[in-house]
Order: sequence, then C-alpha cells, then structure tokens
Amino acid sequence: MDLGLKDRVYVVTGGSRGLGRACVDALVADGARVVVSGRSAESLAVVRQALGESVATVVADNADPGAAAVLVRTARDTFGRLDGALVSVGGPPAGTVAEATDEQWRDAFESVFLGAVRLAREVAAALTDGGSIAFVLSSSVKSPILELGISNGLRPGLAMTAKALADEYGPRGIRVNGLLPGRLLTDRMRETGLGDGEPTGIPLRRYGRPAEFGSVAAFLLSPASSYVSGAMVPVDGGMLRSL
Repeated sequence: MDLGLKDRVYVVTGGSRGLGRACVDALVADGARVVVSGRSAESLAVVRQALGESVATVVADNADPGAAAVLVRTARDTFGRLDGALVSVGGPPAGTVAEATDEQWRDAFESVFLGAVRLAREVAAALTDGGSIAFVLSSSVKSPILELGISNGLRPGLAMTAKALADEYGPRGIRVNGLLPGRLLTDRMRETGLGDGEPTGIPLRRYGRPAEFGSVAAFLLSPASSYVSGAMVPVDGGMLRSL
C-alpha cells in the first residue's frame, strides 16, 4: 500500500530511540523526510548515520518553551515544508500516585503534557489542508498501569486535549489523532519491568515490536488515513478490553 509519504516532511520528537525511532524508520522507508529531536546528541548522531540526508536532527527537550519553534523552523529551512508531527515524549518516573512528589508531577506536566500541547499548537500553525498530528500516549488512557501513577494521571488528559484539538483544527483540514501503545519491547518497557515474564492478558500471546507501532504511526500521519481524526488507536495486540 502506498501511504503517499514521498517527499512529505514530518517532525518526530523523542525520535532517537524507542517508539519515536520506530516511526522515523517507517516514515523514511516510505519516502518521507523527518526532523528528529531528542535530548541526547549521541543518540541523534546514530539516527543521522543510519538514515543520512532523509533526516535532520535537533537536540531539544519538549519542556523547553522554545523547542517547538526551532523544530518547525528546522523543517522549513532544511526541507522546505512541513506536513505534520508525531509528538512522542519520554514517560514520567515510575511509582505510585501516593509516592510521587509535587516536583515530579510538575516536571512531568511540563514535558509530557504542556510540552506536547505547545508543540501541537506550533506545528498546527504551520500546517495547511492535509496536515496531520499524532500524539504517542499510552494504554493508560483507558486503563491504569500499576506503578505508573503520574502517567495514569497525565495521559488521559492529554488524550482528551488531542480530541479537542481535532475539533478545533478540523475545519482547516488538519487531523489530530492519538496512539495507545501497549506492551511493546522498547528500552522503556524493559526499564519498568513490564517486559518481564509471560505476555498474559494479550490475546496475540506476545509482546509487540516497535516496528509494528511505527507502521501504524506512519499510516496515521499519512494521506492514506485522510478521513481519520479524533481517534485513539490502540497498538496493543488486543490487550485493552474497553471499546
């Protein structure tokens, strides 16, 4: 299937590793060019070495109020256009709601929530009809995850914000969607211990591969999904039991 991505340009935050990197790989494989951001210059150098002139890299933190404008400007200056963005951020620290400190909540809100909303606003201002924005959220949007209290608190609110943005930007022909990854074998999943043991509760009886998420993300950003907006799309092997 041709996703219609050839020569289109996207921003992918948190794109040097994990699910963000999987999306970058999928976009580039289908002919797109990508501005990749991350907090580690070393990790971004690996991406650049692997994908060459199809990518531009920017060291940036979503919590930085100036990061969004830099990413949009880099896309235009380097590739001459901007067609959308995948807003992916690192997860908040693990722990229960009762254990989390005020400082941890504030820091997570700045990066996970406000940073994501700020980037979506900045990107949307630069998009025209046919533009697409996707948020990498979590299955915690619909069901809490043990020991990830801050994520359980912030992700559902960001999902509802994405739905509201789909309403607000829809008249301009800009689509906004969310992705709800389940148990995918990323470094983050291994760090939290969620990849240990048998994949119980997953109808497909296995953990997912990041590349399987990347394919879905690339589809949602692409013109091939031109009538999909305001959707929260699980990529979880059937793990979520809610509609």
